[in-house]
Amino acid sequence: MTSGNTERFVDLRSDTVTRPTALMWEAMQTASLGDDTLEGDPTVRALEHLAAVVTGKEEAMFVVSGTMGNLIASLCHATRGGEAVLDAQAHMAKSEAGGMSRLAHLYPVLIGSVHGEMDLDQLAGALRPGFSRYGQPTAMVAVESTHNHSGGYVPSLSYLADVHALASRAGVPVHMDGARVFNAAAALGVDVAQITAHCDSLTFCLSKGLSAPMGAMLVGSHAMIEQARTFRRMTGGGLRQAGIMAAAGKVAMETMVARLADDNARAQRLWDGLAQIDPQLVDAVPSTSNIVRLRVGEQREANPRAWEAALAEYGILARASGTSMLRLVTHRHIGDEDIDETIAAIASIRDTFASRATPLGVA
Repeated sequence: MTSGNTERFVDLRSDTVTRPTALMWEAMQTASLGDDTLEGDPTVRALEHLAAVVTGKEEAMFVVSGTMGNLIASLCHATRGGEAVLDAQAHMAKSEAGGMSRLAHLYPVLIGSVHGEMDLDQLAGALRPGFSRYGQPTAMVAVESTHNHSGGYVPSLSYLADVHALASRAGVPVHMDGARVFNAAAALGVDVAQITAHCDSLTFCLSKGLSAPMGAMLVGSHAMIEQARTFRRMTGGGLRQAGIMAAAGKVAMETMVARLADDNARAQRLWDGLAQIDPQLVDAVPSTSNIVRLRVGEQREANPRAWEAALAEYGILARASGTSMLRLVTHRHIGDEDIDETIAAIASIRDTFASRATPLGVA
């Protein structure tokens, strides 16, 4: 692709930009409907049953978003306050408007991590089974897979098992923010239930790589989900003819999971291409899911916002991540040609910015 404005953009900002498939549109138009807050919506119930079966949990509940699902899980596990132990870069800690603390009254205990995997010794030391003279009990431990702010890193099954074992010995439930957990399953080459076996509750999104227009699922025990329905109502998530959206979500779960491996593979191809240009451009650990981080630095002339603008001139949309990185996310609207064009554009922009850099010692 040559520089200059184009009609078609390669949109790598997020997998949330995916649009419904033709099958989803058809299902939305023909869905059986009811009032999900009163007697229940049959299409919602069918989706909830499917989500519970696929993840190996007792019950599931349809929610508006992954953030709402994580908040409701926090409310369920919190009772009256307590501490939530999670890694310092967790999406629940950094990107959910503080709902865990402001609304669920959970005090976040942040643990050091590498690629989203918490230090297990620190985790063990942070768990409080009950009240002490100086602290509150641990209400929950939260893990994340894939890990957003670690460039889509996929925690290992052994790590998740170790966290669950530590928490279980202390009588503490584990909640998983699994917004892209099906990408994680594809990366590990396992059934998603092998991941979700290591948590007591889970939220996953329907509107990212699965391409539904909206919605997420919260899964857990019968008792938890019964309580969660009350908290959903309290937080403004009680829906009426929600089957219109649930129909798309059900099609997403039935038809879109298998193809997520393609998104992961294209992200790997993007990482490989960028690493060949300059290994320092990308994370040292290659992406195994569908997120790639581009390390561009903080210099004003070539910071993430400058890179965003430069890529847009090539018809490529990316998104700043912090003060020194861009985030590139693959999804079903991104093909091999788009990856090649993106690699070429980044190489050209890098050379342009390098030629403008002021040599050291020059005023």
